[in-house]
Amino acid sequence: MKETTKKHIGGHPYVTYRRKIFSTDKIVIRSRKFLKKMDKRRTVREFSAQHVPKEIIENIIRTASTAPSGAHKQPWTFCVVSDPVIKKKIRGAAEKEEYDSYRHRMNIEWLDALKKLGTDWHKPFLEIAPHLIIVFKKAYDFTEEGEKKNNYYVNESVGLACGFLLTAIHHAGLVALTHTPSPMNFLSKILNRPKNERPFLLIPVGYPADEVWVPDLTRKKLEDIAVFYE
Repeated sequence: MKETTKKHIGGHPYVTYRRKIFSTDKIVIRSRKFLKKMDKRRTVREFSAQHVPKEIIENIIRTASTAPSGAHKQPWTFCVVSDPVIKKKIRGAAEKEEYDSYRHRMNIEWLDALKKLGTDWHKPFLEIAPHLIIVFKKAYDFTEEGEKKNNYYVNESVGLACGFLLTAIHHAGLVALTHTPSPMNFLSKILNRPKNERPFLLIPVGYPADEVWVPDLTRKKLEDIAVFYE
């Protein structure tokens, strides 16, 4: 008898979900290995200009798109910029906003918090990194007739996708930086994005430079970030 793998529930198509089930001991080992791998992830500001094949970027974005989203609306667009001319425009606009932020918008407490990271308004990595992935959130979509269709939990959904994206970048063996110049409207103009899309995050992606220095930081302990009710 042929096994049923598809059926309709409430008039909507469903498929059977299966995945390999590991023993508890195996799951513990797998979770430890993944933690060890991800604990090596760091934000990097020194990139190599070495070429990264397009297929790698495509696979990373496909991985990001497996993230859950409100009502499965997938309210995101990933724009990949490799063109040197466009990267130069983005850098120029970003540095202008960053200069204004460091000089006028950020308060003393914020600036003091950034000192240990060694950041300033200069952003050369926006031209050096072989790819810039600009993530846009889609506040709404359109029907074929041009009418608006609401998206739900947009910020939460796109935030989850960005987390998947950064994880995929690290897993692939590349490095990244989360860059959020404020405001980011210039990205919509430079990339000529439609009015229903708004910039969410700018992520340079590539190989690390031959010499990279990162702040000697520590992550919060488990007891500082988790509460267990047992």
